[in-house]
Amino acid sequence: MRHSPIEQVLESALNGVQLRVEIVEDLRYCGAWLEREPATRHGAFHLIGEGRCVIEAPALGGPLVLEAGDLVMFPHGSGHLLRADDACAPVADADPGYTSMLCGEFTFLIGTHNPVLRALPDCVIVRARDGGEAFAHLAAVLIDTSRRGGLGRQVVLNTLAASLFILAVCEYATQSAHPRGLFAGLADPRIARVLQAIHTRPDEDWSMARLADLAGMSRSAFAERFTTLLETPPMQYLAHWRVSQAWQLLKNPRLSVAAIAEQLGYKSEPAFRKLFKRLTGIGPGKVRAGGEDIGAP
Repeated sequence: MRHSPIEQVLESALNGVQLRVEIVEDLRYCGAWLEREPATRHGAFHLIGEGRCVIEAPALGGPLVLEAGDLVMFPHGSGHLLRADDACAPVADADPGYTSMLCGEFTFLIGTHNPVLRALPDCVIVRARDGGEAFAHLAAVLIDTSRRGGLGRQVVLNTLAASLFILAVCEYATQSAHPRGLFAGLADPRIARVLQAIHTRPDEDWSMARLADLAGMSRSAFAERFTTLLETPPMQYLAHWRVSQAWQLLKNPRLSVAAIAEQLGYKSEPAFRKLFKRLTGIGPGKVRAGGEDIGAP
């Protein structure tokens, strides 16, 4: 099956994010309740299992009601508030009802330099009714799995949550009325061609002139357009993408640092090492030795 430039770039970007997801709480509330979630260094999300609640956050502009199957994500770890929906307050002698939700955290490789993370707003909400059949089914499986015990439950939950996150990102990328960053670049056919080339052939000897020719634009017009949409200059974007690929390759002990540098288009191993450390804060050797993830938000 032949994929479009947009599909190729999005798939390569999502494959390269090195996403780590963990379900940290399985909560159930009854009656009046309120939870304040402070800002964190990690992304946060909540999947509503049953019932409904209200979410409040600066990025939303006002309170919003979340219902069963809805997912709310805070990719940059923004603080927010969750509370009972006043409209559902129980009356005397009535069933008080309850709200359940799965709460989790996620982190990205190379943090703020990750093109997917940079393209996401402070808050993303995917409604169960709008996410599509696959999203609704996966959310239901995740919620059902959370209620079951057994060996490997946490691993399964984390894996399902990571898949749900990917679906949510794809939904946002295709439906957002005001895309930014990578998603804004993919909406421009000329810039999308350049992104496809960078993501699928990072080893080539790309120059500003070659990338501008690929876009069918002058160098100055291309540089301005690319930087405006992706909020980073073309050659800097290329360097960060190469580093993200190098990070993954360094996990393979059969590949030397010199071989990885050559595979990604660098003729000098020392130059590659210097660039890698400048962009990540640590050297390739520490990654190979199992150092901590870099640049976490």
